Amino acid sequence: MKLSLKKLVMPESSAALPGRNIQMNILNKHYVTGQPIAPPFPDNLKQVYFGMGCFWGAERKFWQCMGVFSTAVGYSGGYTLNPTYDEVCSGLTGHNEVVKVIYDPTIISFTELLKLFWISHNPTQGMRQGNDIGTQYRSAIYTESEEQFNEALASKNNYQQLLTQAGFDQITTEIIPATVFYYAEDYHQQYLAKEPMGYCGLGGLGVNFK
Repeated sequence: MKLSLKKLVMPESSAALPGRNIQMNILNKHYVTGQPIAPPFPDNLKQVYFGMGCFWGAERKFWQCMGVFSTAVGYSGGYTLNPTYDEVCSGLTGHNEVVKVIYDPTIISFTELLKLFWISHNPTQGMRQGNDIGTQYRSAIYTESEEQFNEALASKNNYQQLLTQAGFDQITTEIIPATVFYYAEDYHQQYLAKEPMGYCGLGGLGVNFK
């Protein structure tokens, strides 16, 4: 989102900003679907977190999918408690910009979500996505179950073979069990529905996921 140079190395936890104990105040209603963006959710739903660079365009990709109940953007994968957007942009929180995807697995499978993830961004760029540079723009999948984790790893290996055949570099996507998800400020939620002409830097490599 910001084009200035950022730190390209994750900070040590001891050097990260401390944050605060007060949670972000958000409107618990999806601007597009009207569904809640924070728990509790119906018991039949599952969730996962994707980092694909700027979270504005990434969130739109997922809320448009049949079977996705709700989405939200926020910060995860780092150390700072309840960070602000400006703190995440400083490179001193360790957090990533991610999309929380709440979905009905009887309508849309995790495999389908992974396919959309892989083809919608460039997963080979390390701590950046296009012109967005910094640790908060790294490619990532944060999983909520062992089943999701194993499938995500398998999909990475599969997509790497396809990318290698097409002449692209190694995938740098971080795949780990989810930790704490901190909701981003309310104006970031469903941003591109509120501002249809807003910035979106998402772009895939043109290699289909099989």
